[in-house]
Amino acid sequence: MGEKGIFAGLPWWVKWIAVPVLVLMVFGSLIMTALGFVIALLFKALLLVALVGGLIFVVRKFTSSSSSKGDW
Repeated sequence: MGEKGIFAGLPWWVKWIAVPVLVLMVFGSLIMTALGFVIALLFKALLLVALVGGLIFVVRKFTSSSSSKGDW
């Protein structure tokens, strides 16, 4: 059964307003939990990249200033 069969003969606002509102009411907390998880994961990934970049910068700065051997 296709989408046209389910919503055939119903007003447009049922398809575009009532159904999304019902979906948000039923699955709202699940959607917010998933969104929060994804945002937290992206934030932690960016934090990891920044920390690794900072560590590499600090290590290269100290190794180049403390040793006269040059690049390794």
